[in-house]
Amino acid sequence: MTKVKKEKGINEEAGATETGGTEKSYLELIANINPIANPLATKKLSKKLYKCVKKASKLKQIRRGVKEVQKFINKGETGIVVLAGDTLPIDVYCHLPVMCEDRSLPYAYIPSKVDLGSSAGSKRPTCVIMIKSHEDYKEAYDECFDEVSALPKPL
Repeated sequence: MTKVKKEKGINEEAGATETGGTEKSYLELIANINPIANPLATKKLSKKLYKCVKKASKLKQIRRGVKEVQKFINKGETGIVVLAGDTLPIDVYCHLPVMCEDRSLPYAYIPSKVDLGSSAGSKRPTCVIMIKSHEDYKEAYDECFDEVSALPKPL
């Protein structure tokens, strides 16, 4: 019996190191971003945005994907636009920051589309998400809104 317990302990430790090893650090993710990914959210702001996306997705208050986000920006919907900085080719979504600036919507780039998709509750990577305001997560939304609005816009 003791051998079985020891083997389980060894397997658990190996599993823990494997999952920790697959997750990339913020600095590793920044190395893969596009040249147009500006303003880039800081590590702290990225975590706040992921949490806000997770809360919004539970309440169905997000717009996911280039086509859907573009459609609702054109219709006049407001919210925070979160773009993934590692999307290639950049032609897929390079028009969205201009649309956001025209309609004075706050937007920010985060380093990973995989993390953005997983925070929205999807297994697929997502390159763009719009977070809509809702009363249930108003504090987190307002905090993210203020910090994203304060980011310096590119020239």
